[in-house]
Amino acid sequence: MNTQYKWLLILLVFGFVACESDDEAPATEEEVAITSGTADFSRYVALGNSLTAGFTDGALFIAGQEDSYPNILAQQFALAGGGEFKQPLMNDNIGGLLLGGSQLPGFGPRLYFYRDPDPAPPSFSGPTPLGVVPPTDIEAEMPTTDITVPLTGSFNNMGIPGAQSFHLLANGYGNIAGLQMMPPMANPYFVRIASNPNASVLEDAMKQDPTFFSLWIGSNDVLGYALSGGDGTSPIIDTSIFTQSYNTLVETLTSGGAKGVIFNIPDVTAIAHFTTVPHNPLDPDNPSFGPLIPTLNAQFAGLNQVFNALGVSERMITFKTEKDSTSAVIIKDESLVDLSIEIRDALIGNMVDAGTATVTGILYGQARQATKDDLFVLPSSAIIGQVNTAAITMLTGLGLSEAQAGQLAVNGITYPLEDKWVLTPEEQEEIATATSAYNAVIDAAVQQKGLAFVDANGFLDQVSSDDGLQFDEFTIQGNIVFGGLFSLDGVHPTARGAAFLANKAAEAINTTYGSNLPTVKAADYPTFYSGSLK
Repeated sequence: MNTQYKWLLILLVFGFVACESDDEAPATEEEVAITSGTADFSRYVALGNSLTAGFTDGALFIAGQEDSYPNILAQQFALAGGGEFKQPLMNDNIGGLLLGGSQLPGFGPRLYFYRDPDPAPPSFSGPTPLGVVPPTDIEAEMPTTDITVPLTGSFNNMGIPGAQSFHLLANGYGNIAGLQMMPPMANPYFVRIASNPNASVLEDAMKQDPTFFSLWIGSNDVLGYALSGGDGTSPIIDTSIFTQSYNTLVETLTSGGAKGVIFNIPDVTAIAHFTTVPHNPLDPDNPSFGPLIPTLNAQFAGLNQVFNALGVSERMITFKTEKDSTSAVIIKDESLVDLSIEIRDALIGNMVDAGTATVTGILYGQARQATKDDLFVLPSSAIIGQVNTAAITMLTGLGLSEAQAGQLAVNGITYPLEDKWVLTPEEQEEIATATSAYNAVIDAAVQQKGLAFVDANGFLDQVSSDDGLQFDEFTIQGNIVFGGLFSLDGVHPTARGAAFLANKAAEAINTTYGSNLPTVKAADYPTFYSGSLK
């Protein structure tokens, strides 16, 4: 409604009221005082991992930290007696970390959304490292935040990207020497802010004598396993370790009478990182793939006969040629019985030479085409259909020529995608079992201490549904880039997603402690940060 006419309507209404009763003054809206209820927000400390720190778009940087859910929450606390909320801000909005001037591996600059202005092939649009202009420029901007230049003082935001539950209790987690160990025994983000090399995150938090805290930890206890495709390089943390660590955290944080709000652990397999890449991306209309389908199907025909004879017809591999149809990639499923020897022997019995039969058995002994129940990690989108150089080395070592090895080394088409790229239903069940056990521990702690509670797991389920969730005039959904909740890394929230979480925390705090904290507006928080933001 036009503002001028809106106020005119209001004046007319009050005019009619005045004419009807000159003795009654028009009602006026009184300002409502913001109160903390039974909580005390004067010294608020937030503990957690990257979700707490403000990590977004694949990095930690100033804008993301300022839009972190604890910082948004602290601004609301300030309306009800909350004190200063200090964050260990990065040096810029580039993100990433340096160690003595050299970029730490895996700690590059943030992602931004790049869209090629030229619509003609090979046009590109999508999440891109800052400074890179696809498809030609591969030089990203360098981070400027060096962990050998530590920050001094105490910080209210003690979210440490990469931290698992037990890491918050680990003395020496901020010792730079621990970064040289294998596996690393320290965290570069905590190295930068630890009060001393032997401090723990919890100890530094408790030095501030918090009157109120937020705790969101445990996602990384299962997320590492999920991000690695369940390949065993990052196992799920045992429930007994999580239980002991979590209960110690809560007991310590509440030991001085502090109240707090706790988030539970969402189903990490529902985040955009695992729901974006389809199981069936192979399109016959693709000029690089479609013409090869008849040859591929002919090559797999003999193997399919063996699968059928062995009673495992569900493993048969066929690529579709019909228009508007797509085919699933081939994966290695380690839950399957390994039929390498049986395949080799069957092929030799069908007059296939021993070398070819052996290689075929090795490649496809635990192979099958993916189904809709398989989940693929986001980086798999960049390697599907690409030649696997490590596979070529392996295959030439088995006696194949370079040309033969190259034909059999195409990821997801002739070479089964390795375990690190896919979460099978069995691996997803392991994650679900651990998450359920962790959340039972969290729920018990909430009930025992009477803490405010945010059901992050339940919210993610709703956001991931087709309808999504309403946040003011916006609908937030779980799809990457345009869903509104997940940032460009597919794991961490956007600023608007963080605002949504802060509102849910405020609502839980109001319900539990009788406060009346206001909520923030979705429109005040972006879903994208500009590539020009420095």
